[in-house]
Amino acid sequence: MTHLIRQVLLGSALLLAACSPASPPDTAGTLKGEAVSEVDGVMRYPASDFVEQRPGLRGGTLRVSASSDAGSFDIHALSHGNMQWMGRILFDCLVYQAEDGTLTPWLAKSWAISTDGLTYTFHLRDDVTFSDGERFNAEAVRVNLEHMRDPRTKSPLAAAYIAPYLQGRVVDEYTFEATLRAPYAPFLDVLSQAWLGMISPRQILEAPRTIASHPIGSGPFVLDGWVRDQGASFTRRAGYHWAPPAINHQGEAYLDRIELSYVPEAMIRYTSLEAADSDMALDAPAQNAAAIRANPQLTLRNRIRKGNPVRSITFNVERPPFDDLRVRQAVARAIDRDGLAWISGFGEYLAKGDFLAVNTPGYDPVARDALAFDSAEANRLLDAAGWTGRDAQGFRTRDGKRLGATLLTYDNPAFPANVSVAVQADLRKIGFDLPIEMLPITRVMELRYAGDFDALGGGYWHTNTADGLYILYHSQSIPSARMLGQNVGHFRDEALDQLLGEARRSTDPALRHALYRQAQQRLGETVPAVPSVESQMLLAYRKAVGGVLFDGSHNVPLFTSVWLAKERP
Repeated sequence: MTHLIRQVLLGSALLLAACSPASPPDTAGTLKGEAVSEVDGVMRYPASDFVEQRPGLRGGTLRVSASSDAGSFDIHALSHGNMQWMGRILFDCLVYQAEDGTLTPWLAKSWAISTDGLTYTFHLRDDVTFSDGERFNAEAVRVNLEHMRDPRTKSPLAAAYIAPYLQGRVVDEYTFEATLRAPYAPFLDVLSQAWLGMISPRQILEAPRTIASHPIGSGPFVLDGWVRDQGASFTRRAGYHWAPPAINHQGEAYLDRIELSYVPEAMIRYTSLEAADSDMALDAPAQNAAAIRANPQLTLRNRIRKGNPVRSITFNVERPPFDDLRVRQAVARAIDRDGLAWISGFGEYLAKGDFLAVNTPGYDPVARDALAFDSAEANRLLDAAGWTGRDAQGFRTRDGKRLGATLLTYDNPAFPANVSVAVQADLRKIGFDLPIEMLPITRVMELRYAGDFDALGGGYWHTNTADGLYILYHSQSIPSARMLGQNVGHFRDEALDQLLGEARRSTDPALRHALYRQAQQRLGETVPAVPSVESQMLLAYRKAVGGVLFDGSHNVPLFTSVWLAKERP
């Protein structure tokens, strides 16, 4: 990145900070315009946001925009955020997680867990079919679980989530038995996530390469057209009647069709919605949030995703200077998260200093202020680490070497370049040099999994349990030849490993909560990364759109229940 680009981006960051728009006032019962409450320290949205309140009107075509294309529909082979809502359009899961973390039936009517926590017996519905006519049964479950962990699938997410799965057994046509290597408390939770939905076993066995472009699921819609990076269209699945009972929807989806357009330009997504050329924007631009709220024809929803928040930096702890805890702590303390929240979210995003989203089951505010912005403390830590000299540019030095590291990033709408530049400016104030290297995403991913970087910019990890901490920070999650692990900073901490491992194995909810509390506290002490903001989705839609419910695992819209007040000519 040239000096000129740096200066332009820095100017943009300062301009955005200076022109911060007004956001809705937060009160005891609202958060960014959404009704919320708190239960045992965990934020909760109203139950009515997740349950259909009344039947909707049938018919019509919903026109939707999204910022980017996932490039594939193979949910088992992706970790792309689009699959949170796309997966619910095309696929169904074994179980469904309610917003409060309760596990409820879906394709599995019921289940039993052995006393040692190693065997799960699922009793399946006998009236479900895939859109190619294949029956959903125990063999379909077995084939899907094998596909998730098949090395040829190259799964960065589903395979990690079912890593403790040892083998499956078809007891009878509609009874499936899963055996685990070790007790794994989040097993049902992860099976409820969209990335672990059920694909036609015939397609998996006979034509797996076609899943990416012509997926066959059992969901409420079927894909009938896709042009990469342009759009996709979906048609209502005739005869669908197995939505999760927890959402209180009966029968087929209400809409006839969904027409999805990929629109990278934020302003076009907004103006299309305002002009009624589209009905819904899945990635509503934060810079237009105030205008959307002021328009009586539009509704804006601001939803926090469960799991791990957005990170401004992930450290490679095997390389200097981030192999020194004091340097990591100083960098975390020097970053003004409130400023990052304004720059990236125009007042719509929540600054974040700890390691779990506030609505994730298992969240505890124990480490909420552990990495609070404090430049004086950051300077003290660097002094204690021996970085007491200064060079001609004002950067800290030790033994004649400048204190600094390169931040590796790529063009990512979820982590705008001006955020990296703002971090760079914050660290400059404490004498830390942070050059920014922006590369194509394919090259960044190659370096990321090889551990060949100083620090990574951006990133979040969605999950519906506190076990997301294991996925990102346990030493068993370090990338290897056998697994696309997500602990890309190669962070190792024996105490944290023990806490997260015990939490996975525990069948006692109270003990699990205590273990996760300690794990969150430990992360605030060891600082493998720097959280910046909560991972949030802004959804905007026209008043003619009704029945917008949110999925309990992902907090994204469920299109099964969406309806249109009237069809347009």
